Amino acid sequence: MANTTLKSLYGLTLSQLQQLCQELELPRYAAKQIAGWLYRRGATDIEQMSDLSKANRARLAQHYTVGLSAPVKISTSTDGTKKYLYRSEQGAAIESAYIPDGERATLCVSSQAGCRMGCRFCATGRLGLLHNLSTCDILNQIASLPERESLTNVVYMGMGEPLDNVQNLMNALEIMTAEWGYGWSPTRITVSTAGVAKELDNFLQKTQVHLAVSLHNPFHDQRAEIMPIERAYPIAQVADILRKYDFTHQRRVSFEYIVMSGLNDSTQHIKELCRLLNGIKCRINLIRFHKIPDSPYFSPNDEKMIAFRNALTNKGIMTTIRTSRGEDIQAACGLLAGEK
Repeated sequence: MANTTLKSLYGLTLSQLQQLCQELELPRYAAKQIAGWLYRRGATDIEQMSDLSKANRARLAQHYTVGLSAPVKISTSTDGTKKYLYRSEQGAAIESAYIPDGERATLCVSSQAGCRMGCRFCATGRLGLLHNLSTCDILNQIASLPERESLTNVVYMGMGEPLDNVQNLMNALEIMTAEWGYGWSPTRITVSTAGVAKELDNFLQKTQVHLAVSLHNPFHDQRAEIMPIERAYPIAQVADILRKYDFTHQRRVSFEYIVMSGLNDSTQHIKELCRLLNGIKCRINLIRFHKIPDSPYFSPNDEKMIAFRNALTNKGIMTTIRTSRGEDIQAACGLLAGEK
């Protein structure tokens, strides 16, 4: 945990670092030097920033610390998935999941401590929103990951609704993709949303990362029962926004669909999904429902999942069944809940 009397450098964009240098009367070019130490060279202490003068390092250290913190607990699944528990700068427990898969290794990061979306099938939603994660909190899950060097992809599908913490999300994406930051291709990053329509245009215009929309039911009334956000931002409105954008080249949009037996897996749901998504070049990822305590929902068996997938594929929508990973350590989709 960073010294709470000092502010974190990690998570500051280049423009924010330039403002910092102006305030501390450091040379303007020092901003890019600091960014290089933070995001390229892995500095964990200001004293390591050797191309800053000793006086400038001392001035910086009077007000700032790097701000990174190691995970406080690691849980390992029988399938190789690892769940990392971190403490946010405000002291809340947050979790991320590291998922190795052959040559691919994905980190599922959190954007909030808790979540205020209230989706009824999600353990995180039961917590309510504790607070937004700072940009430092978000990126610390990557920077302090023991397997960081093996990472190929990052998905914002952990705790929280990313577009409900949009400024810190956008700062994190800028740092991840900028030449002065991590220098990642946007195609290595996916951001998930339950459908915060008011932020969607801005997000799509200012980034080139992939988008995943949590759909889970195409009917307005039924979706509203399990996803309260539907009342504020109907999924039909989200679909209308997406039709304005080109998803035929590098950027992709997918729709996440947790299948719940007898609730959203009928022939009528297939027909309505096809109508709703008409005109959007996309794929649907089917996800088995992962049981949470006192939940009335159940996952269909494998045969029904395959039949549902095949029916959608036959209608012309590319559909896959996502393999469940880390369920035994509560790291699978919908199970992250800030274990203490």
